[in-house]
Amino acid sequence: MDSGDSDREQHKLTHNLRKNLETLKEVFKDSSDFIVREFTFAEESRAFLVYLDGMVNSDAISDYALGPLLMRLRLPLDNGYEPDCRLKKMLENNVWVTEVVETVDLDQVTVGILTGNAALFVERYEKAILLTVRGGTRRGVQEPTTESVIRGPREGFTENLRTNTALVRFKLKTTKLKLINHSLGEHTQTVVTLAYIDGLADPKVIEEVQKRLRDIEIDAVLETGYIEELIEDNPYSPFPQLQYTERPDTVTAQLLEGRFAIFVDGTPFVLIGPVTFGQFMQASEDFYERYMIGNFIRWLRYLFLFVSLLLPSIYIAVITYHHDMLPTNLLYSIAAAREAIPFPALIEGLIMEVSFEALREAGIRLPKTIGQAVSILGALVIGQAAVEAGIVSAPMVIIVSLTGIASFTIPRYNFAISMRILRFPLMILSGIFGLLGIVVGVMWVVIHLCHLRSFGVPYLSGIAPYSQSAMKDIFIRVPWWKMILRPRFYSRQENYKRMKKGMKPTPPAEENGGLS
Repeated sequence: MDSGDSDREQHKLTHNLRKNLETLKEVFKDSSDFIVREFTFAEESRAFLVYLDGMVNSDAISDYALGPLLMRLRLPLDNGYEPDCRLKKMLENNVWVTEVVETVDLDQVTVGILTGNAALFVERYEKAILLTVRGGTRRGVQEPTTESVIRGPREGFTENLRTNTALVRFKLKTTKLKLINHSLGEHTQTVVTLAYIDGLADPKVIEEVQKRLRDIEIDAVLETGYIEELIEDNPYSPFPQLQYTERPDTVTAQLLEGRFAIFVDGTPFVLIGPVTFGQFMQASEDFYERYMIGNFIRWLRYLFLFVSLLLPSIYIAVITYHHDMLPTNLLYSIAAAREAIPFPALIEGLIMEVSFEALREAGIRLPKTIGQAVSILGALVIGQAAVEAGIVSAPMVIIVSLTGIASFTIPRYNFAISMRILRFPLMILSGIFGLLGIVVGVMWVVIHLCHLRSFGVPYLSGIAPYSQSAMKDIFIRVPWWKMILRPRFYSRQENYKRMKKGMKPTPPAEENGGLS
């Protein structure tokens, strides 16, 4: 017998009940939550049930597993069956749990117990019976805290994987929704579920995602951020290549466009891919309000996206090198405000931007009851004191404040913080080279975006390469009756239609007085 066969034999259960129990106690040594419930039944046969306290539903064990077993096992068993068949028949008729799995593999028993199952062992029966009685206290479905909307569903994902997949199932009542499980993390054994709609998602993309998930070798997976960094195309890019959300309606909408979603047990955030630039500028509310309202808000976001990225750099470049671009009165006003400032515009801008970012971070980390007050009062007090002390000028305070407000209009936090990071090198370039530095910096960003991919899909899909159908949902949102086609970049070519052609609303009949 080779070493491989020897290892497999060591990881198998035996007919000896006491030996199996000692093996499990050794595996879960020094675990105070490891519970063993021993009992006997007819013909002096013994059995025991093991589970981890807090990870199972105690009522389910008492009422649907242990209680029925004790009541039934104290009665004589039907001698018309072999022992194994008798036990199997008894379990089928008397264990009232949703799933019963038999196994002879000790590792599978251990993983089952660690994931919230109870394991039943019976004397002279070498198989263990895993009973699905998962429980424990988890947070219920609540309104998402990071993606609030005025109009739209109020339910958000939780830390329970099956609750999250069920929230999507409630919206997608189709057998084409596929959920594929992976177990990642040597110590955590975290369940990761890949979701997609068969027939809409590109099979090559799904195959690539599964390959990248299988290639992950890590001790623990505690949040989707672990997986995001391990499967994205370009880990050195400041731009996110996967979107995360805690809204079931957002995940459903993206699945219907041919994308995939990755659920991770223990976190309410779900990853979505492939992604494009325009996707990060969209909010779920854009599609719930009428298209004119959605377009106005979206144009506002794009305007403030450029304000957030370029306004401080343009101000620094103009003040430092290009005075002739300003009207005379405005130039005199700014010069008077900067007369007593000891720092050049670049240093002044960096001081204010770093201070603003520190106040924003402090407001997030502080308790919610005082976090907002501290961030707002801190900005007002520090800004006013800095102006009065002659450290920074009033125009710079206005510029930084407008920039901060503009960054809050970007709906996706990971994309917004990328803009905030890029703001600093652009400020440095503008302080050294003026407007030429800004042009060079923006060109570098655009070139980088043109080369960036998300699971093979160009980041600027719809813009470069250009697609007329995709442009209907990037800078503008056309009415629903005009969005006939799905984006072709990440959905299957033979199944890209959203709706039947000719769904434009019929105007009211004139003979009815304009009423239908």
